[in-house]
Amino acid sequence: MSTPTTPTKTPATTGTPPRGRAGRHRPSAVGVVLSELVRIRRRSVVLGWVGLTVLFSALVTFVAFQVVDPSGAAPGSAPGVAFPSAAELLSERGVVAGATSAASFLGVVTLSFWALVTASDHSTGLVRLLVAAEPRRWRLLAGKWLALALCTAATTALAVVVALVVAPVAAQAGGWDPQAWGTDVGAVVASAAVDLFCALLVWGSLGMALATVTRSAGVAIGIGVGWVLLVEAVLSAAVSDLAEWLPGTALSSLAAGGTDVLSSSGALALGAAYTAAAVAVSLLVFTRRDITD
Repeated sequence: MSTPTTPTKTPATTGTPPRGRAGRHRPSAVGVVLSELVRIRRRSVVLGWVGLTVLFSALVTFVAFQVVDPSGAAPGSAPGVAFPSAAELLSERGVVAGATSAASFLGVVTLSFWALVTASDHSTGLVRLLVAAEPRRWRLLAGKWLALALCTAATTALAVVVALVVAPVAAQAGGWDPQAWGTDVGAVVASAAVDLFCALLVWGSLGMALATVTRSAGVAIGIGVGWVLLVEAVLSAAVSDLAEWLPGTALSSLAAGGTDVLSSSGALALGAAYTAAAVAVSLLVFTRRDITD
């Protein structure tokens, strides 16, 4: 009598990806951005970025109404600050002029935190794990850039709101009586926020490029602060025709919606060029560098 044979089970083809390189799970584009946002949400980063944004926006707004002569031209610019004229403070956009005047300070803050977030991946060794999970390095860099851009949009809105709140108090303390502030406030605030965001986005992209090249937040921040406070002022004084092409002047003009030195369209074009160059450098270095050592 023959012994019955037990039927063998064949593995079910349920669509489970095979092991190995072809079946490795890779995060989606949205997942990369969300992962970056979670890591940026560290208390030290949030408190530092938000605190400095509020401080500089409020301080420059208040000081502007104290140092500008209501009947005269704009005072001389201080390092990192381009004070508006009396006409600009009395115009519709004067209610948020403090935020745009602090664009260089806010830009350095943005550059610093973009550099800090970027460089920390290298200093902690996390970049090795990220590359192992997502070998397409350009997606990692794009996800980080988008996450930091979202954070920059939030801090930009905060800076404009702070200026909007502080401006009436500062105007009253300085003896100003602006009549044009109540005209179409929504459009004015939205336009100022967009201009400031575009400028800060360029600063942030430059910070990412510096941190990617140097792998050091300290070096990147030092270069940014030194450029704003010293190098650009010296270059502008030495070669006056060069001033409008330098990042600080171009981005201050972009944040202000255009100035006598550089029009809004010219500042936007220069800002786009600086951003493209910074992103290209970051991408080239990050995709070609050996990060396994």
